[in-house]
Amino acid sequence: MREGSILFKTLLLSTSQWNVYKHTQDKKKKRRVVGSTIGLVILFIMLMALCISMSIGYGMLGMTKAIPILCALMISLLAFVLTLFKTNGYLFQFKDFDMLMSLPFRESTVAGCKFLCMYVDTLPWFASISLAMLISYGIYAMPGIWVYPVWIILSIFIPIIPMLLASFVGFIIAKISSGFKKNNIVQVILIFAFIIFCFSLRFIIEDLIRDNKIQATLETASKITDEIAGYYYPAKWFSQAIVNGNILSMILLVGITVVLFIILFMIVGHSYMKVNSAMKSHAGLRAYKMTSLKKRSVVASVAFKELRRMLGSTQYLVNGAMGTVLSVLFALVVVIFGMDWIISKVAPGAPLDAYMLQPAIPFIIFFFTGMVATTTASPSLEGKNYWIIKSLPIKMKAVYQGKMLFNMLLNGTATVVAIILVCIASKSSFVDTILSVILGITLCAYSTCWGMVCGINHMNLDWENDVEVIKKGAAVAIYLVPNMIIVMGLIVLSVFLGTRMSHELVSVIFIAASLIIALICYGIVMKLAKKNS
Repeated sequence: MREGSILFKTLLLSTSQWNVYKHTQDKKKKRRVVGSTIGLVILFIMLMALCISMSIGYGMLGMTKAIPILCALMISLLAFVLTLFKTNGYLFQFKDFDMLMSLPFRESTVAGCKFLCMYVDTLPWFASISLAMLISYGIYAMPGIWVYPVWIILSIFIPIIPMLLASFVGFIIAKISSGFKKNNIVQVILIFAFIIFCFSLRFIIEDLIRDNKIQATLETASKITDEIAGYYYPAKWFSQAIVNGNILSMILLVGITVVLFIILFMIVGHSYMKVNSAMKSHAGLRAYKMTSLKKRSVVASVAFKELRRMLGSTQYLVNGAMGTVLSVLFALVVVIFGMDWIISKVAPGAPLDAYMLQPAIPFIIFFFTGMVATTTASPSLEGKNYWIIKSLPIKMKAVYQGKMLFNMLLNGTATVVAIILVCIASKSSFVDTILSVILGITLCAYSTCWGMVCGINHMNLDWENDVEVIKKGAAVAIYLVPNMIIVMGLIVLSVFLGTRMSHELVSVIFIAASLIIALICYGIVMKLAKKNS
């Protein structure tokens, strides 16, 4: 117990941004910590606003008792998803594996402490949901004072069970993939399959609801959450503890969570070192083959190096290539089922048809391919190698151009293929299709250059785990949030303009605008390259 607390405390200190801010003398690092903290606070406020608005809807319709169940389900779903994506970087293939396993700690202790670090890291997200819904519940239900501390304490335990489940799933995936030399490719395929299943699950549920002729109202949502809670007992226990003051439910939620934690890491501990060692050894084994040397330019070499880095990192591959895969899959679905079918599923009853959506096709595809540009993380992923690059006779201009070239080849190719397929399925004219492709390429150029601006300005080279820059980096957050909002707005705007003028003219206007913005961002990148050379 004591050795676990020492290890846990050490791991927390080594990854704590507050610890970095407190002890570093580098003003840039301090500014970066402050900037990332402000960005996260904004995201937490947005999440709280969303939860409060949902809870107010329940409260106004007299369904206050459903708020605790909704809170538990939202936290559980978020905990499962976040953990599934982070398991590979936190529990497996982490940077300090060799050092940790050489210390006198049991394998189960190391795995458990790494899990707790992952839990603490995501705790603010769960706290945002819990506090927001507690405020709403307090306003409408006006419960006794005892409810507030009980809600807060039980909220600490709610995310642990879904996190344990996601960690176990990640462990199974890692164990299966450790038997393959290309283990991270197997992991990525399995994770992609799960994500695609989650995307399709929404439409499956909608079809079931429609078949039963259930009205899509908050009252129906309340019934559905009640039914889910009947199968997912932690949500049921939380609701009973809050609404009815059921002490047995409180004990069950806390006790079973602790028992499951102990059992899981006893199981994981038996194979923990074996799985990690197998994955690391497969990454190191490369059969040497004598082949002719290929001569490449510096820009092409950097792009190829970025490809090798992506293929060697499960987190980078999932995060960077997810939009690419989803865009092509979306295009194939449109080709098979038609755009009208997609509209009926995504926006049933909306006064839209395939023709009206033609001007928005490039933006719809860009919604996927522009989700996250690889250039937001690639400067930071250099880590300690950044200083090696600085010492070589290579201009930073060429390095940045190579990283941008890689993103253009990755997302640009998928964008062109997806737009052509969707345009054919939507029966767009030849001119419309060509202009849509050009617009898609300029949008990719914009996302590439803007992502690089974010990546350079918020570069983090002192990371212990690539998750810190791939998923949690300030550059990714600054790029992602406004970009997604802007793209959704542009989809609506393009459809609106398409009803007022020709589709070709709409495309030309957006091509000119996106090209100008892309060139401005490219100019900023070149200035930063000159400054960093």
